[in-house]
Amino acid sequence: MDEVICNLTVFFENPFWVGLFERVENNRLSVSKVTFGAEPKDYEVYSFILKNYCNLQFSPAVPTVVKETKTNPKRMQRQIKKQMRQNGMGTKSQQALKLQHEQSKLLHKQKSKAQKDAELKRKFELKQQKKKNKHKGK
Repeated sequence: MDEVICNLTVFFENPFWVGLFERVENNRLSVSKVTFGAEPKDYEVYSFILKNYCNLQFSPAVPTVVKETKTNPKRMQRQIKKQMRQNGMGTKSQQALKLQHEQSKLLHKQKSKAQKDAELKRKFELKQQKKKNKHKGK
């Protein structure tokens, strides 16, 4: 059975609070970034997860290594406190987000180029039609 590990990190990235969803599935990491705006309360984050998790746009998967370890609850609490003090996102997460951004940029470029070409073709056809109409009068 496949195991999926999800992790949410909420941090302040000037001027907004940002949530970073990390999902590890089949040793592949994918990331989604959400901007909350004002500092979200715990119950607001929980309701956001319940309502919007299925609608999140995750980045393309990046290979990663997952270690399976069972940790002592006290150690886990210390690790959580340590993570709370840290700022920013992990390097793998940054790579995944960067990849997602590059892909969306490329998609936008292709879409705008197609629209531009269609507009040029339409204008050309219009000019040709006007030329034909001028010569028909003689």
